Amino acid sequence: MSKGTVRIKNKIRVRETAQYAAGLRGVRVALYHAVTEMGLFKSWKALATLNQEKGFDCPGCAWPDPDDKRSLFTEYCENGAKAVAEEATNKRVDPFFFSQHSIEEMLTWTDYEIGKSGRLTHPMILREGSTYYEPINWEASFEVIAHHLNTLESPDEAAFYTSGRSSNEAAFLWGLFARAYGTNNMPDCSNMCHESTGVALSQTLGIGKGSVLLEDLPKAEVIIVIGQNPGTNHPRMLSALQECKLNGGKIITINPIEEAGLKRFKNPQHPSDFFKKGTIITDLFLQVKINEDVTLLKAIMLRLSQMEDQGHHVFDNDFIQKKTTGFESFLKNLQSHTLEQLSIQSGISLDQINEACDILATAKKIIICWAMGLTQHKNGVENIKE
Repeated sequence: MSKGTVRIKNKIRVRETAQYAAGLRGVRVALYHAVTEMGLFKSWKALATLNQEKGFDCPGCAWPDPDDKRSLFTEYCENGAKAVAEEATNKRVDPFFFSQHSIEEMLTWTDYEIGKSGRLTHPMILREGSTYYEPINWEASFEVIAHHLNTLESPDEAAFYTSGRSSNEAAFLWGLFARAYGTNNMPDCSNMCHESTGVALSQTLGIGKGSVLLEDLPKAEVIIVIGQNPGTNHPRMLSALQECKLNGGKIITINPIEEAGLKRFKNPQHPSDFFKKGTIITDLFLQVKINEDVTLLKAIMLRLSQMEDQGHHVFDNDFIQKKTTGFESFLKNLQSHTLEQLSIQSGISLDQINEACDILATAKKIIICWAMGLTQHKNGVENIKE
């Protein structure tokens, strides 16, 4: 297919793979969505305070804000601008809207189409036997909720789910409400995304959360990005990866698909990038087969252990002896496999496995980061443990 060719089939657009992320086009698209949804003045006011110390946090993702210097105006990404635009849109979904669109019709809409419809103006209820939402006043809606909760046989039959888009104050009150009602069933979006991370890290490292800070990323010698697409899901991470590269660090990307943002990044906060080719982010791309991450990680560790046996100082043996248990049984498990077998199963060639190990073997400051490409498998806990 020639460059720029687009074929429409079942609303899916097919085009040549992008070779970089962000840049001037990213700025243009972000501003287009903001102004279209919020208007010029409202867009300026919202974006000027987004992720600033006296502003508000972006609802787009959970990427942390820097503690020191922040960009004067653009401490956000294209996705962040889109998320704020959808939250603060001038479009409204009122009772008349719901009288025109049935449940059956709306079930055919995409998430994008639903989100672009606008913000709710009234509480709505779907009554038994009806195919349309109807307006209900606040007092009546509270009565419906209270009646349902009071008819449950146990408070533990209720789950109080929350979104990361709620404020800390709202989440605090939500927690008080659930516990006063008598249950601790409080899954939230972070809980759903990374419960397997918390379990696996607690059982292996003894701490259930990440052990590095944002400011550590630019100082790393190697960053392994596995099971995540930063350019699509949390683009501000690309700035941190770019800093690492500019400081001489290397990045290994492990994923079934290759993402444009991890090929090359044109930083919107660096206008000079608009006229240059940007920064090549990934030094080594390992296109692992779907859900064969454990296989690949075993292959890498097996090869590193072989390098250690050959006289290379790969492992921190002093740390292993003082701070860990079970290392011998771990090595025994690795040695029950062969590199050839693991290579075939993972889809990664022996040459690429060796290249990854050559990068890792001499590095001291290594960061491994992942997202739901690892956690959302049935064997998500095992993925993270490995």
